[in-house]
Amino acid sequence: MDRGELTGWLRLALTPGVGDASVRRLLAAFGPPEAIFAQPAAALRQLLTPAQAGALAQTPPVLAQTLDATLNWLAASGQDGAQHAFVTLGDARYPAALLAIEDPPPMLYLLGQLPGENSPPYPPALAVVGSRNPTPQGALNARQFARALCEAGLTVVSGLALGIDGAAHEGALQAAGSTLPSTIAVIGTGIDRVYPSRHRELAHRIARQGLIVSEYPIGTPPLAANFPKRNRLIAGLALGALVVEAAPQSGSLITARLAVEQGKEVFAIPGSIHSAQSRGCHQLIRQGAKLVETAQDVLEELPQAARAMSGGAAEAPAPAPAAPDTDGLLRALGADPVSLDALQARTGLATPVLQARLLELELQGQLGRLPGGLFQRLGQG
Repeated sequence: MDRGELTGWLRLALTPGVGDASVRRLLAAFGPPEAIFAQPAAALRQLLTPAQAGALAQTPPVLAQTLDATLNWLAASGQDGAQHAFVTLGDARYPAALLAIEDPPPMLYLLGQLPGENSPPYPPALAVVGSRNPTPQGALNARQFARALCEAGLTVVSGLALGIDGAAHEGALQAAGSTLPSTIAVIGTGIDRVYPSRHRELAHRIARQGLIVSEYPIGTPPLAANFPKRNRLIAGLALGALVVEAAPQSGSLITARLAVEQGKEVFAIPGSIHSAQSRGCHQLIRQGAKLVETAQDVLEELPQAARAMSGGAAEAPAPAPAAPDTDGLLRALGADPVSLDALQARTGLATPVLQARLLELELQGQLGRLPGGLFQRLGQG
């Protein structure tokens, strides 16, 4: 990505009042950022409020500073044993799993061990989350489960927070012979910040053996509103979520709820009826989460994990053949019914092209049309 293209993406990200949903609408309608900023005000007002269109016409005052900081960060790639990358929707390094969530970020900052050109993009993953103030047994459970899951071929995803998150990352980093990235930390600050500061050394180890992901521009400080928002990415990157310990109002229950909304599996480790940190897990179990006592309990519920654990020997339904140019669209469809507008936002395809490809998939028996103008993928493994 050259300087001009990066400038356009950062300008979109930094324009006040223009959120991710608006950015995806603009990308779907007009193409890359340079094309968006070339549009007349009347065209922008078709998709934005007058205030948003006016803001988009102004250069954000922090753009030059953020651009320089981002270029310097990208130039340091490899110097610390980790790769630095800025990826956008449509980039081959953009995690495909996030294309299936309702609100994929238009751009991501990646720090760590990125997949190579000829390797699978990312291994199957499981989110491991829980309390920031765990019991000693809870922290031990998080480390042991994460290590066992990672040794079975899964990547462990968490949020780099104190408590269970940190213990889960530690356990994954201790796994013997694990695939890379062994663990993914989704953070609520700029990729150049470590929060909490006591996890600075842990973050450096994750960058060398795993991956750190942020949707926020370089320099973004720890803002309270950003941490619940990043939970959708933790859930989105994973096949399911394991809650180790959680109080009834724990933020990790947000991740579990988002996983359910994304059609993912939710697992919970039970604890003492006298422990406040077990009540959130017991609540999840009453609501249908699977009670787990060992890592094997988790692996049995995840066919992709079983295939990874057995080196690909586990049987799985063969997907219907698809033309190469529809693979990205199949990923974007995800597991739940989705509208044409949402598919346009996720793929950036023009309406005639998108409709033609949807028809192809329907004729192949891979897509069904539902009432209300919705589409749903069929025959998923």
